[in-house]
Amino acid sequence: MRVPRDFTDGEDLPVLESFDDVVRAVGEHPGLLVRYSKGPASDAKAGPSRDYEAGVDLPGWSVTTLEPESWWPRPPADWVARRLCKYDELDEPGRFAWLLTGRVVGQGPDHEPLVTDIEAVARVGRSALAEARRRYEERFDVGRGSTG
Repeated sequence: MRVPRDFTDGEDLPVLESFDDVVRAVGEHPGLLVRYSKGPASDAKAGPSRDYEAGVDLPGWSVTTLEPESWWPRPPADWVARRLCKYDELDEPGRFAWLLTGRVVGQGPDHEPLVTDIEAVARVGRSALAEARRRYEERFDVGRGSTG
């Protein structure tokens, strides 16, 4: 993993404090991804993600896509809010959401993209995450699945 500049554990990354700033970043960085972890430097030191259930090291780091799919009929901000909230339970002490770009090298066991050649872009601030959570809960029937 390339860690630009000398990112220690994410404090050196710019922080996007508003949800609008996150949505704008998605528009400015095609293929933007989000990861919840201890940060780029910690991830680089620890190595790629691991499937603990199977006891298998993965070929890259697990991430979540933020760019809306072409078929998405709703505002892009709805997609971004939903995707930020997908793993927000991982936002716990010592871990945080950060935005990145990278090369997709496969899919993990939960169908998540696995990436290498990571370039850190920014941290997602707590207020931006709270705004995303509010939007998600206001605009979606949270917890209700899709029908096929």
